[in-house]
Amino acid sequence: MWITGTGGLIGSHLARLAAEFAPGCRVIPLTRAKLDLTDFAAVREQFRRDAPQLVIHCAALSRSPVCQADPALARKLNVEVTAALAELAANIPLVFFSTDLVFDGCRGGYVETDAVNPLSVYAETKVEAERVVLANPRHTVVRTTLNGGASPTGDRGFNEELRRAWQAGRKTRLFTDEFRCPIAAAITARATWELALRSQPGLYHLAGSQRLSRWEIGQLVAARCPELNPRLEPGSLKDYQGAPRPADTSLNCAKAQAWLSFDLPGLAGWLAARPRELF
Repeated sequence: MWITGTGGLIGSHLARLAAEFAPGCRVIPLTRAKLDLTDFAAVREQFRRDAPQLVIHCAALSRSPVCQADPALARKLNVEVTAALAELAANIPLVFFSTDLVFDGCRGGYVETDAVNPLSVYAETKVEAERVVLANPRHTVVRTTLNGGASPTGDRGFNEELRRAWQAGRKTRLFTDEFRCPIAAAITARATWELALRSQPGLYHLAGSQRLSRWEIGQLVAARCPELNPRLEPGSLKDYQGAPRPADTSLNCAKAQAWLSFDLPGLAGWLAARPRELF
């Protein structure tokens, strides 16, 4: 099995759980240092040698401002790389990670059959890649949302970004009118393994069960690290001057939930059950 992007948040958690969910299988965690996914000839050669029976594709250019500044790079990393992997994996299962940002955020509570309307370059590339992946009935798209937890580089989870700002003494301005359904990357990884191994390909939403504003998310994280003297300031999307941001991309995850062996938790409940864990 191949897992791309294991230097990132979700990919690293998927690799960590591989022994539990794929015992006896040779799971190959791929980082940029091990294999440059934009070197298509090298990818084809390694795919031929490894002959994986499952590909979980996490690698992406996921920072929206970077994508906005360099659309060509975003398309290469998010669309062309995905298309190349989907072609190589034409006869085996492939799981691709997309985002709740494919929606315009006008109403929230989105289900898989709702029409997409991306507002950013990042979201546009994910929509294009989704279409490539879902053209193969063996393949799966998992749309997820803000993920938290510990990443290898210490800066990929939403909690890590907040902690780094507070450690540097910076104040964080968080919107009270932008809503997501945050989830721990450990839960995303567990659910993804279950979906992948149940052989039920298709399109799934995978997020926490609690709709929270950015401001509420920040307060939950701040409560876990009072030693950093977190400084939060409420703000509004109405005053935001940057690239377009959807107001409410909360996801309805009933379709995925029906296949899972556990209930997808809300962020507040998940944190409350782990009072001693650093988040």
